[in-house]
Amino acid sequence: MIEEIVKESEKGILIDIEVTTNAKKNEIGKINEWRKRIEIRIREQPIEGKANKAIVKFLKGIFKSEIFINSGTTSSQKTVLIPDKTKEDVVKILKKEIKSI
Repeated sequence: MIEEIVKESEKGILIDIEVTTNAKKNEIGKINEWRKRIEIRIREQPIEGKANKAIVKFLKGIFKSEIFINSGTTSSQKTVLIPDKTKEDVVKILKKEIKSI
Protein backbone atom coordinates (compact mmCIF):
# COMPACT_ATOMS: atom_id res chain seq x y z
CA MET A 1 0.00 0.00 0.00
CA ILE A 2 2.73 2.48 0.90
CA GLU A 3 4.32 2.06 -2.52
CA GLU A 4 1.07 3.40 -4.08
CA ILE A 5 1.21 6.53 -1.91
CA VAL A 6 4.88 7.32 -2.51
CA LYS A 7 5.52 8.12 -6.18
CA GLU A 8 8.52 9.11 -8.24
CA SER A 9 8.40 12.18 -10.48
CA GLU A 10 10.86 14.23 -12.50
CA LYS A 11 11.17 16.68 -9.60
CA GLY A 12 11.59 14.11 -6.84
CA ILE A 13 9.40 11.96 -4.61
CA LEU A 14 5.72 12.76 -4.14
CA ILE A 15 3.72 11.66 -1.09
CA ASP A 16 -0.07 11.89 -0.88
CA ILE A 17 -1.19 13.01 2.58
CA GLU A 18 -4.44 13.72 4.43
CA VAL A 19 -4.06 16.48 7.03
CA THR A 20 -5.97 16.87 10.28
CA THR A 21 -5.46 20.23 11.98
CA ASN A 22 -5.98 21.23 15.62
CA ALA A 23 -4.43 17.94 16.77
CA LYS A 24 -3.00 17.36 20.24
CA LYS A 25 0.46 16.90 18.73
CA ASN A 26 2.22 16.79 15.38
CA GLU A 27 2.49 13.20 14.22
CA ILE A 28 2.20 10.78 11.36
CA GLY A 29 -0.87 8.63 11.80
CA LYS A 30 -1.82 5.61 9.76
CA ILE A 31 -2.47 4.92 6.11
CA ASN A 32 -5.96 5.78 4.96
CA GLU A 33 -6.43 2.79 2.67
CA TRP A 34 -9.64 4.11 1.14
CA ARG A 35 -8.13 7.46 0.10
CA LYS A 36 -4.63 6.04 -0.41
CA ARG A 37 -3.06 8.77 1.71
CA ILE A 38 -0.93 8.99 4.83
CA GLU A 39 -2.64 10.73 7.71
CA ILE A 40 -0.70 13.65 9.17
CA ARG A 41 -1.88 15.38 12.34
CA ILE A 42 -0.80 18.98 12.92
CA ARG A 43 -1.41 21.20 15.94
CA GLU A 44 -1.80 24.42 13.95
CA GLN A 45 -5.10 25.73 12.62
CA PRO A 46 -5.56 26.14 8.85
CA ILE A 47 -5.49 29.94 9.08
CA GLU A 48 -3.28 32.11 6.86
CA GLY A 49 -1.10 29.16 5.85
CA LYS A 50 -0.06 28.27 9.42
CA ALA A 51 -0.96 24.59 9.01
CA ASN A 52 0.94 24.34 5.71
CA LYS A 53 4.04 25.86 7.31
CA ALA A 54 3.72 23.44 10.23
CA ILE A 55 3.42 20.48 7.84
CA VAL A 56 6.57 21.48 5.99
CA LYS A 57 8.52 22.04 9.22
CA PHE A 58 7.30 18.76 10.74
CA LEU A 59 8.12 16.69 7.65
CA LYS A 60 11.52 18.40 7.23
CA GLY A 61 12.38 17.12 10.69
CA ILE A 62 11.38 13.57 9.83
CA PHE A 63 12.97 13.35 6.38
CA LYS A 64 15.96 15.64 7.06
CA SER A 65 15.29 17.15 3.65
CA GLU A 66 13.59 20.04 1.90
CA ILE A 67 9.80 19.63 1.66
CA PHE A 68 7.42 21.46 -0.65
CA ILE A 69 3.65 21.32 -0.89
CA ASN A 70 3.18 20.29 -4.51
CA SER A 71 -0.62 20.46 -4.58
CA GLY A 72 -3.54 20.98 -2.22
CA THR A 73 -2.44 24.14 -0.43
CA THR A 74 -6.07 24.97 0.44
CA SER A 75 -7.25 21.39 0.95
CA SER A 76 -6.83 18.75 3.64
CA GLN A 77 -5.68 16.39 0.88
CA LYS A 78 -2.21 17.40 -0.22
CA THR A 79 0.74 16.08 -2.13
CA VAL A 80 4.18 16.94 -0.81
CA LEU A 81 7.43 16.88 -2.78
CA ILE A 82 10.79 15.71 -1.48
CA PRO A 83 13.32 16.62 -4.20
CA ASP A 84 16.48 14.99 -2.86
CA LYS A 85 15.53 11.53 -1.55
CA THR A 86 15.00 8.23 -3.32
CA LYS A 87 11.71 6.37 -3.17
CA GLU A 88 13.42 3.63 -1.19
CA ASP A 89 14.67 6.15 1.41
CA VAL A 90 11.22 7.71 1.79
CA VAL A 91 9.44 4.35 2.10
CA LYS A 92 11.96 3.19 4.72
CA ILE A 93 11.48 6.35 6.81
CA LEU A 94 7.69 6.17 6.53
CA LYS A 95 7.60 2.53 7.57
CA LYS A 96 9.36 3.54 10.79
CA GLU A 97 6.95 6.42 11.41
CA ILE A 98 3.53 5.10 10.37
CA LYS A 99 1.52 3.69 13.26
CA SER A 100 -0.28 0.92 11.35
CA ILE A 101 2.79 -0.72 9.81
